[in-house]
Amino acid sequence: MKVCVLYASATKGSDRLKAIAKALSEGVASQGHIVDVFDMSLESGKIVSYYDYLIVGTEAINFFGGKIPSQVSSFLKTAGSITGKRCLGFVSKGGVRSMKTLQMLMRTMEKEGMYLKKSELITKPETARSVGKHLHI
Repeated sequence: MKVCVLYASATKGSDRLKAIAKALSEGVASQGHIVDVFDMSLESGKIVSYYDYLIVGTEAINFFGGKIPSQVSSFLKTAGSITGKRCLGFVSKGGVRSMKTLQMLMRTMEKEGMYLKKSELITKPETARSVGKHLHI
């Protein structure tokens, strides 16, 4: 199956979320799937409707959490026909209210009609690799 990992960092030049997304893609690829990784802030307007499974990740804008980067919503609105796509949403844990940030991401994804199968708080690339290896696609 074709899987797409999308991520949007709250701060420019932050490699933490990129490392987590890459490790997650390696874990999924170890199951035999074809995986592509895209930064939503750099790939605006990209059509991802031909992927079978989408993985969307972000981080909180500020320390208190609850808000995600605007690139996530704008990317998903212009990403093609993603209504009904099975997906995973993840947030790199940081700040005070990580669950609030994850809820905001899930709400944004569901607003676009995506079928959210699983959601995760991921802190390290090692954890992301493990989640990818055990993800049922």
